[in-house]
Amino acid sequence: MNKIPSVDLADFLSEDPNRKQKFVNEIGTAYENIGFVSLRSHFLDDGLVSNLYKEVKAFFALDLAQKKKYEIEGLSGQRGYVSFGKEHAKGKKEGDLKEFWHFGQEPSDDAKLSEVYPDNVHVDELPDFNATGMQAYRMLEKTGIYVLRALALYIGVDEFYFDHWASNGNSILRPIHYPPITKEPQGAVRAGAHGDINLITLLMGASSGGLQVLRKDGVWIDAIPEEDELVINVGDMLERHTNNKLRSTIHRVTNPPKEQWDSPRFSIPFFMHPRGDMDLSCMELCVDEKHPKSFDDITAGDFLTQRLIEIGHLKK
Repeated sequence: MNKIPSVDLADFLSEDPNRKQKFVNEIGTAYENIGFVSLRSHFLDDGLVSNLYKEVKAFFALDLAQKKKYEIEGLSGQRGYVSFGKEHAKGKKEGDLKEFWHFGQEPSDDAKLSEVYPDNVHVDELPDFNATGMQAYRMLEKTGIYVLRALALYIGVDEFYFDHWASNGNSILRPIHYPPITKEPQGAVRAGAHGDINLITLLMGASSGGLQVLRKDGVWIDAIPEEDELVINVGDMLERHTNNKLRSTIHRVTNPPKEQWDSPRFSIPFFMHPRGDMDLSCMELCVDEKHPKSFDDITAGDFLTQRLIEIGHLKK
């Protein structure tokens, strides 16, 4: 497998049960084997993607002093701006060569959450920034819920098993800016090798290459979707909940060749998290003699806290 598999959400949304089952089989098999797919026929349209990139590039072009106004102490980076080099991969000391923004969940009035999400931070200089970001957030969330429905069927549970947990979940939309590299990075990369924390991640096409996925045999392969595709991968929470049936694959963003150091890179992942009180204990139907239980019981909220400490956002 030299490239990640491509699947079409239109198959799952069709009224043809054979096409729907085809999608379930394709995405489930891909997530057992490599943990990544490229997905077309999602709910983001080209105009929204274009507007979002325009707003994101305008924000990161602001003076550092302007951006730092939105790095709010006490939020642990969960909303607003996170400045360059603050985050690092689990187990690494060098900060990643990136700065980013976080849009978070704005729950519905009837959500009945057991937790309180921080308010989103609003950018005064860009009147359309927040509205555009949240519009994209909703379309990615909608896409993600359908992907989780397909995975529920593949696992063997009710199609709508994840709906309650993912709707009004603690998901994050993260526009990322990797600035031009101006000096030898000294071991730092744009994003160190890591697995994602959440259930699934939906990545809008980046402005340049660099995303690589680690195959089972230890070989790194480039993840290059078509222009109209999202890259969607399994996160650690879903791997844990399915007792390793679905794989959270290690991936990274490499530095470009030296002759391209003066080029910035932008990407916009959507990290789909469940509500914090979701039980991530290994599902019983994923545990048997050949596949003994691999993980301790934990809630999504407690697991998230552990990982935020490991990557430098929270202090113990």
